[in-house]
Amino acid sequence: MVRKRVVVTGLGVVAPNAHGVGAFEEALREGRSGIRHIQELADLGFACQVGGVPQGFEAVRRSYFDAEKLLSINDNIGFASVAAVDAWRDAGFSVPGDDDESVHWDTGAVIGCGIGGMDTIARSVVPMVNAGKVRRLGSRIVEQVMNSGVSARVAGLLALGNRVTSNSAACSTGNEAIYDAMQRIRLGLAGRMLAGGSEGASPYIWSGFDAMRVICRRYNDRPAEASRPMSASAAGFVPGSGAGILVLEDLEEALRRGARIYAELLGGAVNCGGQRNGGTMTAPNPEGVKRCIREALADAGVSGEEVDAINGHLTATYADPVEVWNWAEALERPPADFPYINSTKSLIGHCLGAAGAIESVAVVLELYRGFIHPSVNCEDVHPDIAPVAPRIPRTALELPGLRIIAKAGFGFGDVNSCLIFKKWEGV
Repeated sequence: MVRKRVVVTGLGVVAPNAHGVGAFEEALREGRSGIRHIQELADLGFACQVGGVPQGFEAVRRSYFDAEKLLSINDNIGFASVAAVDAWRDAGFSVPGDDDESVHWDTGAVIGCGIGGMDTIARSVVPMVNAGKVRRLGSRIVEQVMNSGVSARVAGLLALGNRVTSNSAACSTGNEAIYDAMQRIRLGLAGRMLAGGSEGASPYIWSGFDAMRVICRRYNDRPAEASRPMSASAAGFVPGSGAGILVLEDLEEALRRGARIYAELLGGAVNCGGQRNGGTMTAPNPEGVKRCIREALADAGVSGEEVDAINGHLTATYADPVEVWNWAEALERPPADFPYINSTKSLIGHCLGAAGAIESVAVVLELYRGFIHPSVNCEDVHPDIAPVAPRIPRTALELPGLRIIAKAGFGFGDVNSCLIFKKWEGV
């Protein structure tokens, strides 16, 4: 069977530093941080008191949805719903009205989350159940806390009739969703898929990471400096939230309807390191990472030397230098010939289940517009990766010849993902 080619025809993003594709591109180019001090975390005694949260979202949510829909749209579902509507419109489609009975049978969705509706569980379900007020929870609570609530809500908003599901693979969720959606189109099982991830903003989501002492606690008075991937003074990741959605489409269908094509998704891979050879629940098996990258390259039909840039997982933890050298080995690229490498997390923090999806939106914009966004807060590059320091952009680079970017995601459970995106250059 000849596999179908998959292209990106729509983008939607709700990020800590911007809402909407145009504003997000501007923030990326400027190296604008979306990380801020969060007073609620300080009041609750968190060691980390900064985070990345989309700003002004309550007003955004109310401008998109009526009162009835808002009853079942918490932050996690809201971020995904707004990003999906934006991506759908960006791809050239209109949002159907509630009285429109037609269904897009050839379009589906894979939209995941890492932890999901924890804020709703903590603020509504647990207190009301403990108080014996179960009947007052209302009939809309289940759809807010079930993991598939994000994709189910989007399916209803857009009348999607193909496969609709939600995945969960920790920090690899967004990448994995895009990979799964790509495979469905490749096999001819769908003509179009919405793919990505979402994560709500809540101390109940972030508390476990604070207890683990893996999130940043040293820069509470300087939020924009807190996320420091590849830096010698990196002090842990900064928690973030938001959503990113891509509309993936069969190339033939996109060409038939005259769609604007942002980029081509050449291929990808997902695997697990089995929590062996140094891999654990919280650390990747280096061999698993390298195998994932190599398998993604093979699936895409490109060599390591063709990769122009890497958008890494790069969370501002001890794992950053290890990741960089895993890339060097997998691509067979020595420091003198290393691709550009940046971390979108330096600007927005680690958005957990939404991370790979938001960062993939950044990658697609970089290819479409021909630039690489800066990786901020790493003026003091970690000494273990000093040889590749010249390949870390500190300001935006205009690169009209940029062709191929590799996007990584490595998550709790020793799960790995890698996507290979290519600039659209015509058939």
